[in-house]
Amino acid sequence: MIRPLAPFTATLEDAAQLVGASLKGASLSFTGITHIDSEVEPGDLFIAVPGARVHGATFIDSAMKRGAVAVLTDEAGLAYCTGVPALVVGDVRTAGALLAASLYRYPTRDLVSIGITGTNGKTTVSTLLYQIFEAVGRDTGLIGTVETRIGAEGLKSSRTTPEASDLQALAAVMRERHMRHLVMEVSSHALTLKRMKGSHFAIAAFTNLTQDHLDFHKDMDAYFSAKAELFTSEYAEKAFINIDSPYGQRLAEQVKIPVTRISRTNKAAEWHFTQTHNVARGIEFSARGTGGILIDSHTQLSGGFNLDNLLLALAIAVECGIDPIELATITPSLSGAPGRLEAVSLGQRYRAFVDYAHSPDAVSNVLVAAREFTPGKIIAVLGCGGDRDASKRPLMGRALVDGADIAIFTSDNPRSEKPSEILKQMTSSLDFKAPSQIIEDRTDAIRAAVALAADNDTVLVLGKGHESGQDIAGVVSAFDDRLVLAQAIEEKP
Repeated sequence: MIRPLAPFTATLEDAAQLVGASLKGASLSFTGITHIDSEVEPGDLFIAVPGARVHGATFIDSAMKRGAVAVLTDEAGLAYCTGVPALVVGDVRTAGALLAASLYRYPTRDLVSIGITGTNGKTTVSTLLYQIFEAVGRDTGLIGTVETRIGAEGLKSSRTTPEASDLQALAAVMRERHMRHLVMEVSSHALTLKRMKGSHFAIAAFTNLTQDHLDFHKDMDAYFSAKAELFTSEYAEKAFINIDSPYGQRLAEQVKIPVTRISRTNKAAEWHFTQTHNVARGIEFSARGTGGILIDSHTQLSGGFNLDNLLLALAIAVECGIDPIELATITPSLSGAPGRLEAVSLGQRYRAFVDYAHSPDAVSNVLVAAREFTPGKIIAVLGCGGDRDASKRPLMGRALVDGADIAIFTSDNPRSEKPSEILKQMTSSLDFKAPSQIIEDRTDAIRAAVALAADNDTVLVLGKGHESGQDIAGVVSAFDDRLVLAQAIEEKP
């Protein structure tokens, strides 16, 4: 975990008062906060979170040996705190997040912070905004699925939205390095697990909501409610919401903070397109914005869903004071996010892409986008992850068969599940014929797709995008769809 160089100090007594904790032991000062025992630095407050399998308090001894001076935990964790000063609360996650934000003096409030949530598009919108701000000379921090950036410095991301202690330290580093903006993806998991407590955004943005993560949220109403929490005065000053889905319309109607509506075609929305036209390697467009703003430009991005992403980014950029004329000049150079309809080109006479699509709606959207620029056949490869929402598997299978001319079903991080069982769930209700097929080995599936490609066709390899590993039975092996696809293209006679 990266931390600011500037010293920060708080006392257990003040911390107890802030979060309503019981202080067990003497009040002393702490200078850092973390939930991972291996990342403890001398002077830290260690957060012992109750887990699904193991209570974090079992790692207290390890944390103390590394220099932790006290523990934040619940009543169950207190039993492990023999001789250790402890703050005891009912909700450890909320208290830990609030203490981290307080310790680092609420850094998200000192940046022009933008939080983006939704099922699909978070990474692309945040990447586009990062590129826009950097292009106009505004140093910007980026936190998301693919990577974390502090200006020009890149860091590896372990999850879409970091745990609260890491997030607040990272935002404090961005403030220390004089970043003007923070653009970050906010996942529904992060909101539900209280990682965002203590954070505050100048702008919260909503892309869309479609079926995903129901292994965690159980149903769509719970999933929506988790996302909607971001659009409250606790977390944000203003809301920018794409209203082209029922959930977007619902959100725009219920929020109490000021709302700017985004739509691809609805002229009643403050931001909408008046014209779009597919051209070679991109789309020409005219976008109308708040107060009659008009942006005429060109984007190298493909597909209607990327028009949605781009329009949301442009609207937020204007709200942040970027000149629309300058935006029109910048837009053709914006490249979007790695692994999002990312081309793999070695001079072949057919097009090839990888994409992160791993929900039914995302699969449908990328296939519709490919149809717009494909004169020939669309050949698509797709799998579903193991130990995740199983209810979406038949829906993703149906989306693949409906949208592709040739559908190839394969494995994608089966984890502890049998690949054959996942594939059965994806395909058992489908009626498809050769050359559509099931090929369990992902490398072989990609090679088969390339072997079937002819001039003017498009090959799509879906599901992993930027990811660089394949998890099979707990063993993660190096696997990058982009590299495997490139090798298959290179080896094709």
